Amino acid sequence: MKVYISADLEGVAGSTTWIETEKNTQDYEPFQYQMTKEVMAAIEGAVKGGATEIVLKDAHDSARNIDISELPINVKVIRGWMGEPMCMVAGLDQSFDRAIFIGYHSKGGSHRNPLAHTLVTNADVKINGEYVSEFLINTYAAALHDVPVSFVSGDVGLTEEIKLLNENIVTYATKEGIGGATISVSPKLAISETNRLVEQAMKVDRESLKVTLPDKFVVEIIYRDHTRAYRNAFYPGATFKPHNTVEFITDDFYEVLRILQFLT
Repeated sequence: MKVYISADLEGVAGSTTWIETEKNTQDYEPFQYQMTKEVMAAIEGAVKGGATEIVLKDAHDSARNIDISELPINVKVIRGWMGEPMCMVAGLDQSFDRAIFIGYHSKGGSHRNPLAHTLVTNADVKINGEYVSEFLINTYAAALHDVPVSFVSGDVGLTEEIKLLNENIVTYATKEGIGGATISVSPKLAISETNRLVEQAMKVDRESLKVTLPDKFVVEIIYRDHTRAYRNAFYPGATFKPHNTVEFITDDFYEVLRILQFLT
């Protein structure tokens, strides 16, 4: 069984402020360590659940965060950014049985995590009138290849969003955001529960995990900077809307991924 794992950092246990997520800052190392431990727990759970081959995508910031020295021999790791539209799930294709997301977080525009954002911190993204998370974007990207997401860890706000989309996806809440603070589970508990729940998620029927792509996508990228919005509205097929928004309409989700790659 072939499994894809995409890992972020803003949703791991304890991370609360931006300086804790930025490489080469004095507060980064403990959360790099926690990200690595939660990823390793997911790998171990996946193997116990039947995974024979795993591809791991480091999908945070520089994409060079996870300590890869202890990765099992059946794991390949993608570090850095390819620059292609699949972005945080680059390399995922129809050969995978299922996907797992570790350390994900609430969408931009949400108050559920002090680190909430979608792809960038200087713009928010809506699809079909709703603010969207990186989880939803990457779940739809996986669905393009008929690959379901079976497990996601992250903040409470994200896990609640996931249950509304598909209650069969196994989730684990590492923390709850309140204003600029977080209430986090023990980092050790996050590791042990990730291990246990990923193993459980490996046994969930694939068909029950699948999500249906909408027939049409109305994408709105809402920028903080009006000059950037005006410039980016010249992307082919895009239009400028008041209040710093670029709108793009398509029935092909890969085209959504493409515009997000170029305009966020």
